[in-house]
Amino acid sequence: MSRSAVIVGAGIAGLATAALLARDGWDVTVHEARDEIGGRAGSWQQDGFRFDTGPSWYLMPEVFEHFFRLCGTTAAAELDLVPLTPAYRVYPEPDAGAGPATPVDVVSGRAATRALFESREPGAGAGIDAYLDSAADAYRLAVSRFLYDPYTSTRGLRDRAVIRQLPRLVPLLVRSLHRHVARRFRDPVLRQILGYPAVFLGTSPFDAPSLYHLMSHLDLDEGVLYPRGGFTEVIAAVARVARAQGVQIRTGSPVTQIMTDAGRATGIRLADGTVHDADVVVSAADLHTTETRLLPPSQRTYSERWWRRRNPGPGALLVLLGVDGELPALAHHTLLFSRDWRKNFGAVFGRGDGSRIPDPASLYVCRPSATDVTVAPAGGENLFVLVPMPADPALGHGGVDGAGAPAIEAAADRVIAQIAEWTGIPDLASRIRVRRTIAPADFEADLGAWRGGALGLAHTLRQSALFRPRNASRKVAGLYYAGTSVLPGIGLPMCLISAELVAKRLRGDATAARLPEPGTTRATDRTV
Repeated sequence: MSRSAVIVGAGIAGLATAALLARDGWDVTVHEARDEIGGRAGSWQQDGFRFDTGPSWYLMPEVFEHFFRLCGTTAAAELDLVPLTPAYRVYPEPDAGAGPATPVDVVSGRAATRALFESREPGAGAGIDAYLDSAADAYRLAVSRFLYDPYTSTRGLRDRAVIRQLPRLVPLLVRSLHRHVARRFRDPVLRQILGYPAVFLGTSPFDAPSLYHLMSHLDLDEGVLYPRGGFTEVIAAVARVARAQGVQIRTGSPVTQIMTDAGRATGIRLADGTVHDADVVVSAADLHTTETRLLPPSQRTYSERWWRRRNPGPGALLVLLGVDGELPALAHHTLLFSRDWRKNFGAVFGRGDGSRIPDPASLYVCRPSATDVTVAPAGGENLFVLVPMPADPALGHGGVDGAGAPAIEAAADRVIAQIAEWTGIPDLASRIRVRRTIAPADFEADLGAWRGGALGLAHTLRQSALFRPRNASRKVAGLYYAGTSVLPGIGLPMCLISAELVAKRLRGDATAARLPEPGTTRATDRTV
């Protein structure tokens, strides 16, 4: 007999879950409230400029490859992936009145990384070799033992391979990433290069467990790719794969209630009152929104008291700029690092004299037009600027052409001036043709993001692995969760794994291994 599933939300997690369940024989329909798919990985265009409004780093390529292979295709068949050289550029905060600091280009690969570190700090070349060896070991352990574990039991944690690693793992869990890096390197820019990946995890290097030094394996050892056409092409590819399995995707179809009967999910109710019955429901929407808006209090796994004690990760000020003329001072990925690292993160996460938009800010600029002619008109450049800021919707909405909240637009003006000064583009502001800002209030209103967080629950120790919300409701049978709020965490690769965890649960697979790809008996993870 046919089994049916309805999925709430057509971000990458919802689309990937749909594809995997349909591949397993489920009759799947996805309902998306907005008129376009993608969720956080959205898109916006004006006057010939097309902007990704979310993820912009293509890391962990083997996770994408594994997903596509599960669906009978490959990443190479679905995407045009371009390696980036340099992987990214760094501008340290310049001395007052001294003009732009000399940029630091980070080129992936062990030899180039060793040379960079040695050039800035004698002896650091050997130090980064040892650091990246440890990062690679930690990454392999995470992929083979932790990320694909649904934690329906403690079986994976009791695995002898994990137990053997405990003497090394425990210090990495209790020591912060900042402390771990500072013990090994003195140069402030090198420390920032190794600490900044904590932001990808929705936290700061002062709060992230040092186990997450594994992130440096991705950009320094493996390299950074870009999907030509932008990250909307990644979403389009996952949607295309899902439809090829028979999935129906319905946009402009907001869900207002998860229907239950006798403690079991039975379907969903749409805003127009239509009820769609199903054997299982998967919500790939924000977990807090799912439980507080779509379920009654008695059926919520996580109480408001539980949420009040959680870290939502940072908010973000996004500034989308269409600029006339070329901007060679900026690489495809460029990072600006403020000198007072601790003060910067204190502003974002509410320490010291309180949370606020940092000034000057440590920020990120993506210039996809450096690689992709499709994202800007001839003679123009496309800039996506991300400034980590407090997850606080009260700071206001963004807008087009300066129409956002005064505090948001004033912050954007400061950011534009900072980029101009630090990177040596004095006429940047006068060359802007298109401008849009996006702020925490927009993340809350448009995406249902809890507290306006830009990424999802921060990867602190108490919000990682078995301490993170699971992929199934404890109160409602047949109700499952996917996305950045739940296991395994933040980012497009994690969302693909989250989808796989739902598929594993429905298969009754409680192992920590990946699902077997077609033609194999079990996904091949290297022994740790």
